[in-house]
Amino acid sequence: MFKKKFGKIFKKSLIFIPKLFYKKDFYQSEFVLWLLLFTFILNAINWVAPFIFIRPIDRDIILHYNVYFGVDNIGNGKLFFILPFVGLALFLLNFFLADFFYRYKERIATYILLIAAFLVQVALLVASLSVIIINY
Repeated sequence: MFKKKFGKIFKKSLIFIPKLFYKKDFYQSEFVLWLLLFTFILNAINWVAPFIFIRPIDRDIILHYNVYFGVDNIGNGKLFFILPFVGLALFLLNFFLADFFYRYKERIATYILLIAAFLVQVALLVASLSVIIINY
């Protein structure tokens, strides 16, 4: 009787939320898995590289360099972590949108979103590495 009466409530509880994200079709596609893996690895490198190379110092560091104008943004080293955070936010947004579109059989939209997330991570990694090289 207890299960019959409260079964629907427990199925909607937080315990069963991971089942909402596990869809066999989405995670069985090798193309999707490889894109997710490489995007996650690039984002992880983008988070780890500043911890390794940017030391906490009292002076400001160069945050942006422009070929035409030279240094155009100087600030605290903690501001450097905006790049990995933006990359993570865009990765999560594209991941959830890709999952949504895959559920409704929109494969091309899914692939475009995942490739865009990967390319954003590549661009942010290049930007991060260039800032690290300029400072050291």
